[in-house]
Amino acid sequence: MGHHVIKMPDIGEGIAEVELIAWKVEVGGTVAEDEVVAEVMTDKAMVEIPSPVAGTVVSLGGQPGEMMAVGSELIRLEVEGAGNVKAGAAAPEAPAAKPAEPKVDTPKADTRKDEAAKPAPAAEPKPAAPAKPAAPAPVAKSETRGAVTNGVLAAGEQPLASPAVRRRAWDLGIELRYVPATGPGGRILQADLDAYAAAGGKAQPVGGAASGGGYARRTGEQQIPIMGLRRKIAQKMQQSWSTIPHITYVEEIDVTEVEALRAQLNARWGKERGKLTLLPLLARAVILAARDYPQMNARFDDEANIVTRYEGVQLGIATQSAVGLSVPVVAHAESLDLWQTAGEIARLATAVREGKATREELSGSTITISSLGPVGGVVSTPIINHPEVAIVGVNRIIERPMFQNGQVVARKLMNLSSSFDHRIVDGMDAAEFVQAIRRRLETPALLFVE
Repeated sequence: MGHHVIKMPDIGEGIAEVELIAWKVEVGGTVAEDEVVAEVMTDKAMVEIPSPVAGTVVSLGGQPGEMMAVGSELIRLEVEGAGNVKAGAAAPEAPAAKPAEPKVDTPKADTRKDEAAKPAPAAEPKPAAPAKPAAPAPVAKSETRGAVTNGVLAAGEQPLASPAVRRRAWDLGIELRYVPATGPGGRILQADLDAYAAAGGKAQPVGGAASGGGYARRTGEQQIPIMGLRRKIAQKMQQSWSTIPHITYVEEIDVTEVEALRAQLNARWGKERGKLTLLPLLARAVILAARDYPQMNARFDDEANIVTRYEGVQLGIATQSAVGLSVPVVAHAESLDLWQTAGEIARLATAVREGKATREELSGSTITISSLGPVGGVVSTPIINHPEVAIVGVNRIIERPMFQNGQVVARKLMNLSSSFDHRIVDGMDAAEFVQAIRRRLETPALLFVE
């Protein structure tokens, strides 16, 4: 048997370090060839790290949330054959064994050494003794969990489960930390999933309130580490808000006519080409308005003090997923028709929500649209996607009475809440840009006039 070390790979584009997000394996577990062992986060995307060999996990190179340098030891496996580590390089196993020392058996090891004078060579081969206490150690961990919520993990603790159990829990929509573990060392078994699902999959209350006590006093707290995509979002938002002086301009748009056009297009072409939402039509209006106001389709390098304007529109579409907000990019949106735009937006949204979007699909946008659909509210103040200089925010559509030719009529109205970098965009230009979008949406024939 030998050891095989998997190092943090060079993911490309000059990245020197990445953030370790999650382990897909655990010490003592078996790994198949090409099985994903860890997820890491770059500046733009989540990346899965597979194992090139099959083996048993000996040690893990870090904890979720840590930054790891490219080329550092990610994971060590015990494999058939010689492995890829020289015999003298087996020393890195020591750090993995050290966490076992603070456990209850350490005093015993010391006592034995004192009593046994110094037959050190004979006493040294007793890593069998630390291996035995490996059973009590997890029991202690398990007891700690039981003290919290009857075997249910507290927030922040990582559940112990095999990849097969994790996959099944994902399929069942079960969050593993709520599943009481009955396996050795606090490991969650398939039977635990069955029992949890049979009981209706009810999560334990965090505050430990009495069951059924809606007005019971709650004293629980949660400390949630900010890591992965959420950390990147926090850094990006802080950068945008602290460096860009925002100006937000809100305008009401009558979308009755464009909505009627959309309904006609869907009735005529929906089955063959797919249903259109308002978003592709709005995207077209933004693209055409940016031709009249090219300073909006730009990126500002505030260190070099250079604004770069682009002829092509790399359209960012703010997209919410279970892990946070991302901005996938519709490349050269100016070259796409309505259905191609709709298809690309749908494809990118699916890729983001499934965690499969690539770095290329998540970078390079020159202007962004942010839409919350039916929950878009009346007004919003979207934050610019640095280093862009403009973002168009879409609020919800509301049917309201309006005066038209002296008559009160029902019209579909929607606000656009758009933000601009006031260092680059003057208030008058911002207002005229939004008015150019408005004209095209209120007279949708203009969407097809170059």
